Amino acid sequence: MSTGHRSAMAIAALPAPRRRAVLQAAGAATAAWALPAMPARAQDMRSIAVAQIVDLSARHQDVSRDFLVGSRAAWAAFNAQGGLRGKPVQHLVLETDGSAASLRAAWQTAHADPVCVALSGCVGDGTAAAIASLQPADAPLPHAAPWLHRQWQDPGDTVFGIFPNYQAQIAHAVRSLSVMGVQQAGVVFAHADLQRQLQDSVTQAGAAVGLRMQTLPAAQRHPAPPAIVLFVGGTPELHDYVRRMALPQGRQCYVIALADVNLQVLAQMGGLHRNVSVIATQPVPLVTASLPVVRTYREVMARLYDEPPSPQGLAGFIAARYTAEVLASVTGPLHRASALAAFRKRSEVQVGGFVVAYEGRRLATTHVTQSMLTTDGRIVG
Repeated sequence: MSTGHRSAMAIAALPAPRRRAVLQAAGAATAAWALPAMPARAQDMRSIAVAQIVDLSARHQDVSRDFLVGSRAAWAAFNAQGGLRGKPVQHLVLETDGSAASLRAAWQTAHADPVCVALSGCVGDGTAAAIASLQPADAPLPHAAPWLHRQWQDPGDTVFGIFPNYQAQIAHAVRSLSVMGVQQAGVVFAHADLQRQLQDSVTQAGAAVGLRMQTLPAAQRHPAPPAIVLFVGGTPELHDYVRRMALPQGRQCYVIALADVNLQVLAQMGGLHRNVSVIATQPVPLVTASLPVVRTYREVMARLYDEPPSPQGLAGFIAARYTAEVLASVTGPLHRASALAAFRKRSEVQVGGFVVAYEGRRLATTHVTQSMLTTDGRIVG
């Protein structure tokens, strides 16, 4: 067993809070996350690589790390079953600090690798969008299954999203509120960029079901927030916002967050009001579901990592599985051009019960679910 693999297994065996602390301290130590190193001869024989660019900045690392672990688990299981055309797929992980320079360097590394045939599961949302804008017109890499939730214009036809976007998540959350009989809700945007990008979508989604949306400041204490608050942002910003909430005695508040919130990390951070429940909207099935891909994800995670499954980890697992399915459909030589042509077909793909289908270039299938962090710290769903 390689030194890098022993390090990865040692870190993975730590309790979740401790593991995250160690990984954060390790920074960009990619070797500690690597899959078992292949023998030199196997490396010489490999002909296929897939790159995953991951934003590990403070704002996104709670989602990105779980997503990355899920992808690693999927590629490890895939290679253990024979890989692609009898050869292992090299999973090239490129970590960034969220800066434009770091992201560009990671993308250039992937693009310069002659055996890299696709980008897969790039995370988070801003990183995935920035990568899409870097693609050259003459020799693009397929940009498969990114954690890209904003609406994206794709004139080069290189982005192949499989997860519902923010608009679909917001619509699902707002519909659930209308079913509950709620007529007004607050909405908090973690930062100005998100507000500029999504305020119209939130307003329109609310109006479609007769729900009034009141925008609340994220950085100030609100004396009496509505009983329901829609939160748009990441886990650290949500934690800060909930801690600052000033609720009248006996008042219960439900905060509905979008996919960039990790409930497990939020629970570990602690310090939340006991009369606040957080509901997270997720673009994947529940991790307790009986779908074959979810069962496989749980089994692989139990074998490789000593931590509970998470929606973001399941998303990373599905992203890798989808990429592998499309690459396996290529007939003839497998290279960037043939891989891109296969993704552009947008054929319906069944990933263990998770269906990916398109209408033209638009994703036609949506898998949106919700889980809740209860006032006593339990995750339900």
